[in-house]
Amino acid sequence: MRQLSIPGALVHEPKIFPDSRGSFHEWFQASAFAKATGHRLSLEQANCSVSSRGTLRGIHFADVPPSQAKYVKCVRGAILDVIVDIRVGSPTYRQWEAVRLDDVDHRSVYLSEGLGHAFMALTDDATVVYLCSEGYSPGREHGINPLDPALGIEWPADVTPLLSDKDAAAPTLAEAEAQGLLPSYEACRAYDAELRARS
Repeated sequence: MRQLSIPGALVHEPKIFPDSRGSFHEWFQASAFAKATGHRLSLEQANCSVSSRGTLRGIHFADVPPSQAKYVKCVRGAILDVIVDIRVGSPTYRQWEAVRLDDVDHRSVYLSEGLGHAFMALTDDATVVYLCSEGYSPGREHGINPLDPALGIEWPADVTPLLSDKDAAAPTLAEAEAQGLLPSYEACRAYDAELRARS
């Protein structure tokens, strides 16, 4: 696994073994994950979403602790996956990084607790699966508008974004910070240290 520019965000680029019948690859290895992160992934929920081209989901995050770390893969079609550092006090606060996930290169991304997550479907029937460290808890879940101009996420210009009513009505990053919704970098670091101590 390779560290991205935002601490706590990594990408896995597997070796693919093709033959005349198809291909094989390992999209998650517990030992490699633990070596890269310093702790094991506690799997509490696995999700699957199917999206038409242009569907834009996020930016989603959850209260820390325990938040909800995610290990994300696109098994059909293609998406632009975006990780946003929303941890107040982080050296990379307000920065984002995009990774194309598709059914050709078979990359996966991991985002640790406290990071924001969004993706846009680049194809019809884009199918995304993700492993979650915690189950969904509506009272802890929050969102930031993915079209917030202050964030300046470079979504593909040739794709019309399709947002849910909830995501379209989500606050900007500045509004979320003013409302006290964002996690602190120190709280995220403390929780990461707790996870490492358990492993």
